[in-house]
Amino acid sequence: MLNKYARAFFTRVLTPFAALLIRLGVSPDAVTVVGTGGVVAGALVFFPLGEFFWGTVVITLFVFSDLVDGNMARQLGRSSRWGAFLDSTLDRVADAAVFGGLALWYAGRGDDLVLCGIAIFCLASGQVVSYTKARGESIGLPVNVNGLVERAERLVVTLVAAGLAGFEAFGVPHIGVLLPLALWIVALGSVVTLGQRVVTVRREADEADAGAAPGSGAA
Repeated sequence: MLNKYARAFFTRVLTPFAALLIRLGVSPDAVTVVGTGGVVAGALVFFPLGEFFWGTVVITLFVFSDLVDGNMARQLGRSSRWGAFLDSTLDRVADAAVFGGLALWYAGRGDDLVLCGIAIFCLASGQVVSYTKARGESIGLPVNVNGLVERAERLVVTLVAAGLAGFEAFGVPHIGVLLPLALWIVALGSVVTLGQRVVTVRREADEADAGAAPGSGAA
């Protein structure tokens, strides 16, 4: 849901920055790789140590590369299958790092195996939600559905909660409860989204198969 509105807004905001990188000779692929590296470093260095505020700051600075690289490609007129593949693949890596970092915290100093399991579930379910769309499209189906919790929602809910939870280290009481709540919301929302996509693919597949059946064409 957020993808529809937020991407258009931030694309306009980041267009001048994308144009600057083009003038400096930076390629869209380089932005994709560096952005993913920054997200992974922020998640796997800061989150396992419980440094949620600074981890969120670092991740947020780099996560916008997902919009910048596409903006650069459009300005250059170089949109390509390789660029789309690289971007989509590294998005999965970045998402895994965010929830993997949280899982490491709860498995270690956070000392909560239930929330460790929920973080791992968020990681896995996010990958499966993305796979259902990619797989459906690969067999010629549009997968025309806006899920309840897609990638943008997963990241925004989790990172906002993690960033706010970081203020607990600055003496703000009880705010740390927001992160466990966010993980539960993302986990449940991902289950709903997966169900929405599976139902949509089943319907579209049945319609496509019916249309392709012998004798189904117009006389």
